Amino acid sequence: MAEYPYCRQDGSTSSPLLDRTTESYDTPNENGEYRIQLQLPDRAPPPPHGLGRPMARNVDTTGFVQSFEYPVPIPIRNAVQAQYLGSSMNNEFTKLRYTAATCDADDFTLKNGYDLRARAYSRCTELLVCVTYFNEDKVLFCRTYHSVMKNIRNIANLGHRSVFNRGGGPAWQKIVLCLVMDGFDACDKRVLDVLATCGAYQDGVMKEDVDGRATVAHIFEYTTQLAIEEGQQLIRPRSDHPSTLQPMQVLVCLKAKNSGKINSNRWTYNAFGRILNPEIVVHIDTGTRIHGESLYNLWRAFKNERNLGGACGILKPYAGTGLLNLLNPLVGAQDFEYKIACQMERALESTTGYLSVLPGAFSAYRQVCRFPNSISGRPLQQYFIGDPTLEKSSAKPAAPASLIRLNRYLADDRILSFELTVKTGHEWRTRMVTSAVGVTDAPISAVDFINQRRRWLNGSLSASVYSMRMFHRLFKTAHNPVRKLLLLIQMVYNVVYFVLSWFSFAAFLLATFIVNDIAGDPPPDAPVEGFPFGSGTPIFNAILQIIYLATVALQFILALGGRAKSHALAYTISFTVFVVVQMYMLMNLIYLTKRLVDFKMDTNGGSSYNYITEYYTDVGPITVMVTAVSAFGFYIAAGILYLDPWHLFHSWVQYLFISSTYTNILKTYAFSNINDVSWGNKSGKKVVHKTPPPPPLPSIVLPEPKEQPAAGDREQERLQEDIDHLFEMTVKRALYPPVKEEPPVSDREDTFERFRTSLVAGYLFSNFLVCLIVMNDSLKQFWWFGDPYWHKIWFFRIWMWGNSAVLIMQFVGCLYQRAADIFRFLFYTP
Repeated sequence: MAEYPYCRQDGSTSSPLLDRTTESYDTPNENGEYRIQLQLPDRAPPPPHGLGRPMARNVDTTGFVQSFEYPVPIPIRNAVQAQYLGSSMNNEFTKLRYTAATCDADDFTLKNGYDLRARAYSRCTELLVCVTYFNEDKVLFCRTYHSVMKNIRNIANLGHRSVFNRGGGPAWQKIVLCLVMDGFDACDKRVLDVLATCGAYQDGVMKEDVDGRATVAHIFEYTTQLAIEEGQQLIRPRSDHPSTLQPMQVLVCLKAKNSGKINSNRWTYNAFGRILNPEIVVHIDTGTRIHGESLYNLWRAFKNERNLGGACGILKPYAGTGLLNLLNPLVGAQDFEYKIACQMERALESTTGYLSVLPGAFSAYRQVCRFPNSISGRPLQQYFIGDPTLEKSSAKPAAPASLIRLNRYLADDRILSFELTVKTGHEWRTRMVTSAVGVTDAPISAVDFINQRRRWLNGSLSASVYSMRMFHRLFKTAHNPVRKLLLLIQMVYNVVYFVLSWFSFAAFLLATFIVNDIAGDPPPDAPVEGFPFGSGTPIFNAILQIIYLATVALQFILALGGRAKSHALAYTISFTVFVVVQMYMLMNLIYLTKRLVDFKMDTNGGSSYNYITEYYTDVGPITVMVTAVSAFGFYIAAGILYLDPWHLFHSWVQYLFISSTYTNILKTYAFSNINDVSWGNKSGKKVVHKTPPPPPLPSIVLPEPKEQPAAGDREQERLQEDIDHLFEMTVKRALYPPVKEEPPVSDREDTFERFRTSLVAGYLFSNFLVCLIVMNDSLKQFWWFGDPYWHKIWFFRIWMWGNSAVLIMQFVGCLYQRAADIFRFLFYTP
């Protein structure tokens, strides 16, 4: 009883907290949900004499397949509504099914004796919701778990207005929640307590091995009506009430060892997806809360668009209660970044039909089995190459993977999206579903932010190079000519975006130095002093430039010298320095704009600022105006079009100040650690509790078949044919000509570090070469370089038009996407 603190401690068979006849604990909230305040104590060690459970019934003993059914605790059974307990298949509500899988994900098949309850009950699975878990705490887990249950309830409440509920049984029978936990040792044991509270897990039932074969994954199946929200309140069903949570089929796959997220997705597709045969597979990261009817809206998009192979929802960072997290500049900057990415970048990519990334936090694909032409074959094969367990299980030794390839699988959601779009002979496309919204957990500290972006940036770099290099496969697809033209345009857009991103380091340095120099050091014949410190401004600017360059150099020292968490204070100071530099540059830019307006209107001594007008005229008024409208006007217009402009008020300022750190800190750290191909862990996610180590798991020993003879002590005689064959092989080896030994292959770490050195050197030298050409007046001695003044002018022209072109294309995609959303709203089948 210690595992279920809401049960009575007197051994009674009823619980005042979960008994359906008890009303004293009913506390409905504003949504009508009935909640019970639940305080789970510290995890207690298992009882010394076992759990005292009733004998489990072995339901499957095919070969090495061992499945058992265990009765759930009485309080959990009492929480189930009577209408479900009366069903002929009520085992799913009264018993927990456990299967010890001793095979690889590819071998988890019906042919090998494995099965799942949803298929055994002959149910048609429409949605397989896969939640990947590593070491997140129970608050983040409950946030995701409860949101999925609410989505199932909302789908059921649609009734026959939706095609989803017409035929094939109740809505909840068409949805399976698959929780794949990446390693027993890494997971937070309090999450297991939450699952046990809901009935989907029990301590003491897992098996270490089956007849000597190690258990690879522990699989639990249960259909529950209980949930725990992130506020740690237990939610139970309420009869005849719209807020009642519908039953949810829960499938928990607790892997014995940590083997990565791609391996978790391989269990989802190749094991569970192959058996359950769902229409759509939805991916959700632990910590993501999906809104309202987001699952249904994703399913409806696939239902109405036969060529839609993948889709994603709109993602927002978690802003906390009362948006208080937005006071943190890092969270505010991420909020603005996420909004602009959805309203501008994803909108353009949805228009062309190729999303460069389908975020694993909230995305969906057509399943491989029901639609073998969707993501089976090359897309999944290329995607699963990143699974480290494949190399171990493969009989053929794999070739050593290059560092650029290993980093590509850190952006696994980019690879699958690309392979799906360019699949030979097909016309699958991907897009964003704006009516599906998810709120994801965002880093709130500099160290977590840096670690997250290290993985994102390196994965994005590798995936971008791969997609640009392999884009010729587009011509082997079955896309119509218009779609191919749009995809070619997006390819050009991706190349331009990649070049701008690569040289963003030089661009920020040049823009900062040049703007500060124009404002602070006017020509000698100008009748004005420098801004803002008069004649002392050039000295201040020189000091600021030295501090800026020293801080940039420090980033490479920190990135190459150790992990981010070892230099938390140094990174915090670095963030502060770059924020101050950016604020000073923006202040000077506003000053120059003001003086330019004064000159044009001939007010406030505007004639004294003729030198500013010369820069403005040489760069080009059209160039400046187009850039201003693109950089500011399009963001405002996109927010209005999406009826969601609030980020412009509460997050834009944070993004303006923090944006320079994306280049100076994040990209520097990422490239300097490109040899690190691990996923990394978020600090503070898992709280370690001092508890006694768990006892070793029991084993299952299968009885030997009766017809099998007992092993004798006498050594068996060797056949003459075997002796002759072995002798023949020995002679062949002895007479084979000697093979010249190849020089030893370099150590893998040395190879990776050489690649890192080449990448960092290329990145630094190419950016500083641009800075040298633009800023160094000494080059005027070489006539082919021209006047250094025009180097600065042409730099601004090229950079401003490049960014303007990208933003204009994004805004065109935004306009098309909003028009398409209106069309879908009017004409799509509900």
